[in-house]
Amino acid sequence: MAAPQYVPVPPTDRPRGYASPDHVPAPWRADRPGEIAGPQPEGERLGYQGPDQGYALVLANRLRDRLQVQPGESVDDAVQGCLLVALRRASLFGRAPVIHDLTVAFTVWGFLDASAPAELVEQRRAMFAGVANTAHHYLEGRAIVDQVPEATLRLTHGQVQQAYPARWRELLGR
Repeated sequence: MAAPQYVPVPPTDRPRGYASPDHVPAPWRADRPGEIAGPQPEGERLGYQGPDQGYALVLANRLRDRLQVQPGESVDDAVQGCLLVALRRASLFGRAPVIHDLTVAFTVWGFLDASAPAELVEQRRAMFAGVANTAHHYLEGRAIVDQVPEATLRLTHGQVQQAYPARWRELLGR
């Protein structure tokens, strides 16, 4: 390796040059037992994979102060349940989450509306209860995600805002 001119070198040192290693290892291959061959698997309890999903937590926390929860509801439960919906929406498009994924999720469930329909509030109160504790309520979180049809998730956030609250049942596949 070359050294700057100001670095002292003993005059008795031999000049160095490149030398090949004695052994060249075989190329690496993805043939380990845990490797996934092909696309990500799909099925119960596997969720929806996508890039940079942790960024959705940053975005969700930016919307926290705009959330409208009713008595008996928790902001943490609302964030966790809608976060899962937003991640599914982002994965449908094969991209990292953006703010509109979260606004769609919060709008569909009425968390951005102080006067959300009473029937929707009752439904979400039962579904979202305790979801923030993901270790014990994973299946309940999956049920929230599965409640929102793919057709709704493929709408733009503007289309969802126009449809809510008049067609909230349609947005939730009811």
